[in-house]
Amino acid sequence: MTPPGRGHARGTFGELLQGVLPDGGHFLVTLPITAGVTAHFHHVPDADDLTVTPEHKRKSLVVARRALTALGRRGGGHLRLTGDLPEGKGMASSSADLVATARAVAASVSGAFAPAEVEALLRGIEPSDGVMYDDVVVFHHREVRLHSRLGHLPDLVVVGYDEGGQVDTVEYNRRLPAVGRAERVEYGHLLDRLTTAVRAADGAEIGRVATRSAELHAAHRERRAFAAVRRAADLAGGLGVVAAHSGTLLGVLLSGDDPDLDQKIAEIRRQCAALGGPLSVHRAVTHPRAEVNGAA
Repeated sequence: MTPPGRGHARGTFGELLQGVLPDGGHFLVTLPITAGVTAHFHHVPDADDLTVTPEHKRKSLVVARRALTALGRRGGGHLRLTGDLPEGKGMASSSADLVATARAVAASVSGAFAPAEVEALLRGIEPSDGVMYDDVVVFHHREVRLHSRLGHLPDLVVVGYDEGGQVDTVEYNRRLPAVGRAERVEYGHLLDRLTTAVRAADGAEIGRVATRSAELHAAHRERRAFAAVRRAADLAGGLGVVAAHSGTLLGVLLSGDDPDLDQKIAEIRRQCAALGGPLSVHRAVTHPRAEVNGAA
C-alpha cells in the first residue's frame, strides 16, 4: 500500500492588523505561530469517493478534489486531519485545514503546489487567512489573494485570552459595517508603519500597530475583555495587544528574548484571572520555512 502524503500548515494568532485600505480593499496581516494542522491523504486511484476524518471537515474534501484535478489525477481516497488549533477562535484553523490538505494531496502523488497555486485551490470556498505563506504577509482574505510579503517576525510570544464561544468567519465578513474614508486612510498608514516595523524587526512598533488595530476593531464589535487585556499588557510591560478580529481571542505581545519573560507571563495570568476563561501561550514563527507541500 502506498504511504499517505503528508502536509502541514501553520496557524496564526488573530491578525497584527486587519481593516480596509483607501482603495476599498479588505486586508489582514498575519501573525504566524508554531501551532498548526497536519493532513495525511491516502490516494486510491480506482476509487470514486473522498472521505475525511473528522467527518465535519467537509470543505477540505472540496480542496482535495480540486487538488487531484489540478494534478491531473483521478480517483478518491481518505483524508485525516489533526492539529492543535481550536475552531472558531481566530487561529486560522479552517484555512490551515485547507492548506494542509492541498499539500498532503500533492505529496501523495509526488507533486507540489506553490503558495499562489494553493490560493487558487481555496478561492471561492471561504475567506482565507493567508497561511499558505509561513512568513508575515499582507493578504486580501476575501479574494484569497496575496498583497505583499513582509518577511519574518522577531522573536515574539503571545499570551492569549479566550473570551469564549465561536465566530463563524464567513458570517462575520458578511456583517461587517462600512468603514469610512478617514478610517481607511488610517489603515493605510498603519500598514506602512507595520511594513517598516516587520522588516526592521522592531517589536515595539509591531506592538503599537497591533494595539491600534485592536482598538479600531473594538469600536465596531464589542470585545468585553479588551480593556482588561490592555491593562494587563501595560502592567506587565508588554509590547501591545493583538486581536483575532473574526475570533474570540485577545492576546498580549511579548518579546521572546525578554529576560523577564516568565515573570511577565505570570503577571498577565494574574491580571486576567478575574476574567475567568482559559489563557494560552504561543510562539511566533520567526525563521524561513519551506512553503511547498510537506512543510512541517
